[in-house]
Amino acid sequence: MNNANNEVTKADVQSSELNKLPVPGQDDTEFSAEEAAEAFQSGASANRSAQNEEEA
Repeated sequence: MNNANNEVTKADVQSSELNKLPVPGQDDTEFSAEEAAEAFQSGASANRSAQNEEEA
């Protein structure tokens, strides 16, 4: 069948990247509780340093 109207076919739509279902767990970021605590501690100490500089 000729697509004279320049319309997208059903097959084109179904195979497009935007029409695909996400893969469960693909975007999950894994990190340990120790890494989280370390990041939290370094962030908290950076915030305290910034507050001390503002007060000075």
